[in-house]
Amino acid sequence: MHGDDSNDVAKSSSTAKSSSAAENKAAQSDQTAQSNQAEIATAKAYLQNHNVLCLATSSADSPWVSPVFYAIHSGRLVFLSAPHTRHSTNIKSNPIVSASVQDDYKNWEDIKGIQLQGKVEKLTNTESVVAAYSMKFPVMGPDAPPQIARAIDKISWYALNVDLLYFIDNSKGLGHRVELDPALVIQS
Repeated sequence: MHGDDSNDVAKSSSTAKSSSAAENKAAQSDQTAQSNQAEIATAKAYLQNHNVLCLATSSADSPWVSPVFYAIHSGRLVFLSAPHTRHSTNIKSNPIVSASVQDDYKNWEDIKGIQLQGKVEKLTNTESVVAAYSMKFPVMGPDAPPQIARAIDKISWYALNVDLLYFIDNSKGLGHRVELDPALVIQS
């Protein structure tokens, strides 16, 4: 073997290793994309199949959490509340919130849920929001019982614009949590 031949073999081996590493990286990227698509689909279904959002608000001196019914409308989570409630007054002074959607689990391996944060805005144009909400919760529709109809006259509508969303799934390991694009998960 000549000196040039050993350099050629080393270069060929190095090129093969680089090519193999690139192929492995591409395969991992494809697996990650497929896994991410599966996580998005699971998180989207989870959010669509649940009804209660635990909304965490804060004022200057203390935090507060309130469970609220929610619906998905135009890429946002919409809910209603009386303006005098603690969470509504907190939102008025500080619209940045955190929230979660989850079931009540007994075993840690079963825990799944959504964690999110974003900004809440009070809505003024609510016709399409009420329609979307009534589709999910028919008790709010035109045949609402009198006590519901009276309460509706006293509430305000809010939209949570989510800017950070995580899906938790402990069936994949303790603390398994993946950040997902809210725009891909929160769809009507």
